[in-house]
Amino acid sequence: MKKIIIVLFLFVCVYLIKNNKEEFIIPSNAIRFRVIANSNTFEDQATKMEIKTNIENILKTDLINVNNKTEADKILTRKIPEIETMLKGYNMDYHLNYGDNYFPEKKYKGVKYPSGIYESLVVSLGSGKGENWWCVLYPPLCLMDNKDTNLSNVEYTTFIKELFNKYQ
Repeated sequence: MKKIIIVLFLFVCVYLIKNNKEEFIIPSNAIRFRVIANSNTFEDQATKMEIKTNIENILKTDLINVNNKTEADKILTRKIPEIETMLKGYNMDYHLNYGDNYFPEKKYKGVKYPSGIYESLVVSLGSGKGENWWCVLYPPLCLMDNKDTNLSNVEYTTFIKELFNKYQ
């Protein structure tokens, strides 16, 4: 009987600890980035990821070491023509907007990205009815090399907190 009580006690403790974890919310001064695919076909999703990578490559060198949001905004504004030139090379309809855009709520590894209107770079390909890819451009979360994609929720949340604290 003692063993059952001990096991139940441990089970309840683990459950309470797991469900009582702190939730981190990204700061309001973040600049988000989103690429929305034309559709969910393999080809359209592959194109979305290729375009996402191309945009990251256009922005990475300049944005990786920015010190504040104003500096990031100037760089993004200056890079829009280069991004548009790249997009035109795909010979498909697209809509590019750098400004205020709606983002649905996202939760990823203990970090909450609330829904709302955010300053962001959004590229919608074709009909824009496919799955999207998103991240944060400032602080340059999606431009950093994430060599360890197997971070636990706690490790990831700690990494994000440290990154955002650095850029405040």
